[in-house]
Amino acid sequence: MNARIYMRASTQEQDAYRAEQELTDFCQSNAITIVGKYVENYTGTKLKRPKLGLLLAESEADEILLVESVDRLSRLPLDEWYQLKAIINEKGLRLIVADLPTTHTLISDDELTSNILKIVNNMLLDLMATMARQDNDKRRERIKQGLAKAKAEGKQVGGRSKNQATREKVVRYINKNLGAEEVSKLADCSVATVYRIKNEILSGQLVCA
Repeated sequence: MNARIYMRASTQEQDAYRAEQELTDFCQSNAITIVGKYVENYTGTKLKRPKLGLLLAESEADEILLVESVDRLSRLPLDEWYQLKAIINEKGLRLIVADLPTTHTLISDDELTSNILKIVNNMLLDLMATMARQDNDKRRERIKQGLAKAKAEGKQVGGRSKNQATREKVVRYINKNLGAEEVSKLADCSVATVYRIKNEILSGQLVCA
C-alpha cells in the first residue's frame, strides 16, 4: 500500500520536518511504501495550502494520507474541515493519524473491520479537529487579552528607537494569525522583531495607540 506523508508547521521558524522520522518508521513497520512527502510552513487555519493542494491533486484512490496528528492537517473552522474531509473521501484516500490508533485499522483491507470503525474514526477526527481549532482560537485570544491588559495598566515599552507604526502593523497582522515571516514582510521588519513583539503582547508589556 502506498502513502503520502503530510507535514506542516505554522511558521518558517518552526521545524516542519520534526515528525519525518516518526512517520517514516511508521510506514516501514507497517509495510507501507512512501510515494511522496509534502512539507510546508503554512497556517493550518487555511483550507487552501500549496503543498496540501499538491498532495490531493497527485494522490490516487486507496492511498494513505498520513499525518502526525489532526492539528497538523487542520485547525480549520468546522465547516471548512468538513470540506477538506469531503475532498479526502472523494479522492478515496485513507486518512491515518499516527497518534490516533483507531485510524491505523484503515491500513487493513478487512472490509468488516474498516466499516465498523469508519463511524468511530469519523467521530474522533471531527472531535480532534474541533479541539485543534479551539486551541488555536484560545492562543489568539490570549494575545488579545495580553494587549488589553497592557492598555488597561498603561504599560508601554518606550524608547525613541521603537517604531510605533511598525509595531502596530505587527500586532495587526499577528491578530490575523499570519506566520512570523509573513508578518515581517508585510510590516517591513525582521522576524526577530515579530517574535519580540509577540512576547511583549503575551507578557502584557505592549500597548498600541
